[in-house]
Amino acid sequence: MSNHPPLHPWQVITGGICGLVLTIGLARFAYTPLLPSLQTQTGLTDAAAGGLAAVNYAGYMSGALAATWIDDVRWRHWLYSAGLWMALVTVAAMALTTWMPAWALIRYIGGLCGATGMLLGSGLVLGWLMRQGRRPELGLYFIGLGLGIVVSAVGAWVLSQGWPTWSDQWLAFAALGLVFFVPAWKWRPPVPPQVVAAHDATTSGLGSRRWTWTLLSSYFAAGWGFVISATFTVAIVEREPALAGLGPLAWAMVGLAAMPAVFIWDLVARRFGDKQALLMAFGLQTLSVMLPAISGELWAALAGAVGYGATFIGIVSMTLALVGRRSPHNPGKAMAKLTLSYGSAQMLAPVVAGYMAQSTGTFKGALWLTAGVMAAGMALLATLPKDD
Repeated sequence: MSNHPPLHPWQVITGGICGLVLTIGLARFAYTPLLPSLQTQTGLTDAAAGGLAAVNYAGYMSGALAATWIDDVRWRHWLYSAGLWMALVTVAAMALTTWMPAWALIRYIGGLCGATGMLLGSGLVLGWLMRQGRRPELGLYFIGLGLGIVVSAVGAWVLSQGWPTWSDQWLAFAALGLVFFVPAWKWRPPVPPQVVAAHDATTSGLGSRRWTWTLLSSYFAAGWGFVISATFTVAIVEREPALAGLGPLAWAMVGLAAMPAVFIWDLVARRFGDKQALLMAFGLQTLSVMLPAISGELWAALAGAVGYGATFIGIVSMTLALVGRRSPHNPGKAMAKLTLSYGSAQMLAPVVAGYMAQSTGTFKGALWLTAGVMAAGMALLATLPKDD
């Protein structure tokens, strides 16, 4: 039994939010607003930039794979704690070299950190909420995703004013990460005193074979749509001559739209059901991907950024909560199984988009491909049967 005083729900939620800002917002998303300076000052090509993004998601997928067989809550808690530390280390380490293999290793480890915050952290928080008799939703927790984007966008803009060197920017982000590390560490969800092992079919978090494969396939499409915008939003805006310098603004709009969206999608799901809410989110995200491909003007870039920010977080939150609620004894494990599909798209999509952009000089083709993948995922989701 712990000698520490019991935590309040606001502390656990706040700690989880700070953990997401650190492991996703900085260890993952700082790469997006800093990418233009990396490319300008180090000569990083579009293809190499896409490759680093893919390696990052390979790390994320590796973490998701590991989480599928980690049943012991003590191990999940320990790995989540380690992920908080390593997130700080990887952000700082990006400033120490320009050697591509080293960057690839750093980004891979950063992906592992992202998995600890996104899957292990959310599973620990959801499990704690259910044990406390609270509403088992993750919308409030996932405000950390939107906040992380805002922090990375605003931070990159501020740093570009006083610290134009790319390496100084990474070190400054690592220092900023300490602000979020302290509450994330102090308010981690405690390990429950007794862990009940459950192995029946209801704890898998997934349902019938058809239900499972339909959800896995549609979530693959969601992962494709997520990673293209998460990796290239700033670069896409900066490539438009009339929009040069406005990339961080578009990225900030993503985060600002994501923060209230976590509450809105919870309300939509309660009103219309999970499936209908997910269909709405897929449709809006598909439209948001198409807008910058249709027009190179500022309104399209900002509208696309807002639409993306307002929808990707809803898709993730509703899908993970859906399977997590079905696995109360180990929600993180159920979420990780579904995330393997999401992660495989995150590995493939940035490589394809990077090569398409490098060969054509524009991201428009990659955006149209992404919209097509999202539309296919929406069509699959529409066929999602009621679970047997």
